[in-house]
Amino acid sequence: MELRTAASPKDVKHYTTDRLREEFLIDDLFAPDEIKLVYSHIDRIITGSAVPVKGTLTLTAGEELRAEYFLQRREMGVINIGGDGMIVIDGRQYRVNYKEGMYIGMGAKDISFASVDAAKPAKFYLNSAPAHKTYPTVLIRQDGEAQDGVVIVKPENKVELGTLEESNHRVICKYILPGQVESCQLVMGMTKLMPGSVWNTMPCHTHDRRMEVYLYFDMPKDALVFHYMGEPNETRHIIMRNEQAVISPSWSIHAGSGTQAYTFIWGMVGENQEFTDMDGCAMEDLR
Repeated sequence: MELRTAASPKDVKHYTTDRLREEFLIDDLFAPDEIKLVYSHIDRIITGSAVPVKGTLTLTAGEELRAEYFLQRREMGVINIGGDGMIVIDGRQYRVNYKEGMYIGMGAKDISFASVDAAKPAKFYLNSAPAHKTYPTVLIRQDGEAQDGVVIVKPENKVELGTLEESNHRVICKYILPGQVESCQLVMGMTKLMPGSVWNTMPCHTHDRRMEVYLYFDMPKDALVFHYMGEPNETRHIIMRNEQAVISPSWSIHAGSGTQAYTFIWGMVGENQEFTDMDGCAMEDLR
C-alpha cells in the first residue's frame, strides 16, 4: 500500500509539474493480477483497484492499517469498469458486471475478487473510508429490478445536466448516498459526458467539508483530460489519461476538460454527505 501525506495550498502553488503529479496523480492502477492501494492522509481515504486475471485476488489489511482485516474499521465502495466479475464477501458471491457497483459495510472480513472470463478481466475500482457503524452490503445497478441485496439507482439519482452548446452535456449517476445506499461517510457515483462535450464540473466549486477523488476512464489511448486543481485564484492542472485517478483536497477545485468525451467516477469522504454542499467559484474569480 502506497502512502500519501496531506499537502498545504500554500506549498502546492509552488510545485513543479512533476511534484504535482507525485502528490496527487495515481497513474499505475489496474495492473493485471494485482490489488493496488494508495492511502491518503487527506480524510484517510484509500483509493485502489483489483484486476484478477489468472485467479482470485484476496483483499488484506497489510501493515499500514494495523487491523485484523481490511474493513475492521472501514467501509468500501467498488465499481467495475472492466469485464464481468465476481466479488465474494464472507462466503456470499455477487456477480458485478460492467459499471455495476457495490457498497461493502464495516466488519466484512473475507473479500475476494475474480473475473468471469480471463480474456476480458474485471477491473474493480475501490474507494474506502473510516467507518463507525455497519451498514448493509449491497450490489448496485443502474437499472433492472431490486431484490434482496440489490439496489437499483433511483430515477432522481440519474441527473442529466448541461448542454452541447456549453460542451458539458452529461449524465450524473449517484450510486452511494443517503436515501439510496446508506454509508458512514462515503459518497460515490459516475458521470458520463455525451459525445461532443468535454467539460466537467464547470463552473467549478470547492467543498471544505469533503475531499474527492476522480477516476477518468472510457478514453482511447491518444485522448487526455486537463484536470484543474488548486485554490480558485491559484489554479494548476494535471494531464490525465485513461484509467488514471487524481486526489483532490477539500480546499481545491476539481474540474476537467478533455480532448473528447469521457467518463469519470467520483468518490467523496469527509464531514458530511450532502451532495449539494458546495462553495461555488465565480468564473471571474478564477486565475
